[in-house]
Amino acid sequence: MRMLLADQGQSWKEEVVTKETWLQGPLKDSCLYGQLPKFQDGDLTLYQSNAILRHLGRTLGLYGKDQREAALVDVVNDGVEDLRCKYITLVYTNYEAGKKEYVKALPGHLKPFETLLSQNQGGQAFIMGDQISFVDYNLLDLLLIHQGLQPSLLSSRNRNKETEKIKKSSKRNELRFLRRRCPQSREREEARLI
Repeated sequence: MRMLLADQGQSWKEEVVTKETWLQGPLKDSCLYGQLPKFQDGDLTLYQSNAILRHLGRTLGLYGKDQREAALVDVVNDGVEDLRCKYITLVYTNYEAGKKEYVKALPGHLKPFETLLSQNQGGQAFIMGDQISFVDYNLLDLLLIHQGLQPSLLSSRNRNKETEKIKKSSKRNELRFLRRRCPQSREREEARLI
């Protein structure tokens, strides 16, 4: 979300929640599903990462140029989230014992995204259409997370194209995003994972 907001030149206020604050209860009790993130856009309060991403996609024109592209963006985003769920399951339930097998299976899990990218103007456009969409940011976030498991992850020709296309589009605001990021302390990581 932060990468998307920064790249689109949007300002936002981020409130980092410590584990201690979260465990005290009042904030958790005030959240619709008892979890973060929580996103405030004027008088609209949203919960759930993907609901927030789709809202930003619609309001910032990052949801495809028509209903067909919007539907395809949804398909890709659901695929991104399927893989994110597999990653989260690995991290929280079986990291040490399951990492090797997970990394071995990763190219197969990424193949659909590579195929979609190569089918869209020969890999010269974004994942869907010729303009960046919220799913491009979500996919890039997922690729960068997975790069921690396997540093050579982005060596595939198509994965590099997706990353480079997004980075090229994002170049004007890349420093703004990096400046806005909070330090990655242990407490920060705990807050993000709640």
